[in-house]
Amino acid sequence: MTSLKTTKTGLAKKLGVSRSSLYYKPKKPPLDVEDKNKIIAVMAEHPAYGARRIAWALGMNRKKTKRLMRLNGLKPKLRRGFRLVKLDDLGRPETLVTNILKVICPIRICVIWAGDFTYIWFIDRFWYVATVIDVYTREIVGWHVANHHTTALIADAFQDAARRTGTTPKYFHSDQGSEYVSGAYESLLQSYGTQPSHSRKGSPWQNGYQESFYNNFKLELGDVRRFDHVGQLVEAVHQQIRYYNNDRIHSAHRMPPVTFRHRADQHTVTHQIHSLLQNALLGNSV
Repeated sequence: MTSLKTTKTGLAKKLGVSRSSLYYKPKKPPLDVEDKNKIIAVMAEHPAYGARRIAWALGMNRKKTKRLMRLNGLKPKLRRGFRLVKLDDLGRPETLVTNILKVICPIRICVIWAGDFTYIWFIDRFWYVATVIDVYTREIVGWHVANHHTTALIADAFQDAARRTGTTPKYFHSDQGSEYVSGAYESLLQSYGTQPSHSRKGSPWQNGYQESFYNNFKLELGDVRRFDHVGQLVEAVHQQIRYYNNDRIHSAHRMPPVTFRHRADQHTVTHQIHSLLQNALLGNSV
């Protein structure tokens, strides 16, 4: 019977390597272990990221990311919730305003903004967060926090967006909530030269840009009971919006909204310079 020693010696000889190399263990951890640790690091910074966004963040193959997450039992620490229908708006008749999102798709910033608001129960009352999103970049360009959901709440959010961007859009899209179809808000839009656009009643998916934002926003904001006073809550809202705009990868662009806007601005400037040079050359050749 051939001994174990003889077998290993013969195997080493057959492979053309030294016998000791059969016992070699690399000091560097396997690549899968390194990639697993990278995934864990991304999940620590972005608790709601799934395999798709983690793969984008790391520049890693999505199938490999899913395999490593499944193999190591890695799952997002936060799970998406749901939003409630505004029941007090269901009984009113529909407006005749066109849903512009079904007609055009913007290819630059400040063509279409969309607005909505959500509520947060804190200590003894509801607090409301109204936001305005640029449909092209998916960036939250304006917002306002208050303890009421009157027309003033959404008007302040729109005006905040106008201040931050230094401009206003051609269209403003929203649902048919009482705040957005009020005469005061329509007059505000008209004063800025902005045309309204409405989703059909009971069709929240027609304002999917805001619906998607709020699903993740409230999820990642977390349990507000950790705050001692409303000032901390408001600060957390501002920080969460900053994170969304500047750091969180958006699935539509595979990068954060502000990064996408900067690239779009750079592309526009490059195109304008190219056009000017082309026109100058054509002028000289005439």
